[in-house]
Amino acid sequence: MQKILGYMRKAIDEFNMIEDGDKIAVAVSGGKDSSAMLLGLKNLQRFYPKKFDIIAVSINPGFEFFDSKLIENFCKGIEVPFFEELSHSKEIVFDIRKEKNPCSLCANLRRGALNTVAIREGCNKISLGHNEEDVLETFLLNLFYTGSINTFAPISFMDRSKITLIRPMIYTPEKYIKNFVKKNNIEVMPKSCPMDGISKREDMKNLIKHFQKDLPHIRSNLYGAIKRSNINGWN
Repeated sequence: MQKILGYMRKAIDEFNMIEDGDKIAVAVSGGKDSSAMLLGLKNLQRFYPKKFDIIAVSINPGFEFFDSKLIENFCKGIEVPFFEELSHSKEIVFDIRKEKNPCSLCANLRRGALNTVAIREGCNKISLGHNEEDVLETFLLNLFYTGSINTFAPISFMDRSKITLIRPMIYTPEKYIKNFVKKNNIEVMPKSCPMDGISKREDMKNLIKHFQKDLPHIRSNLYGAIKRSNINGWN
């Protein structure tokens, strides 16, 4: 936990993600990243100089094997209030629209449901579990497929909902998250999305791994490019 907390604290402090009195809706999917993020924020509450509250919010996409009880029990075990919202994204994205590239629409539906719960429960911030790999993969996806230099913003304010999005895991390498979950026997939900492992994002993950064999500093170089480009508040 100390390694993950170190990376989270670096991101939170660098981008001023948490202020006194914040109430944060932590998006919890049942996967390794969001589980580690929730535990990290729960631990951070104990010693962080700025006092804040957290709740856990799970968006049920409607997939057959989505186990909301697993998430609820996890939250009860660490004494974090749990809220579940049904989004119907599986039905909309796969059954009705039959999207060939469903990730963007699915994310938008999930975000809308998160906003709904956050506003209803009096939260002013939503915490998302995008890790280091997610940031770099998104950067390459935008570069290769849209010709733009862009990636997730560390922190962003949504005018319509008046909610601020924060991403405290942006500096946390996926390997540390995997090791932490395994070492502490944290039960995570199996991947339920039919696109898992066959998306363009997976291609970017494999591309980075391929280049890392000859370019061991590729991750830090990509982060350097992101920060020098001063995109989405990365400064």
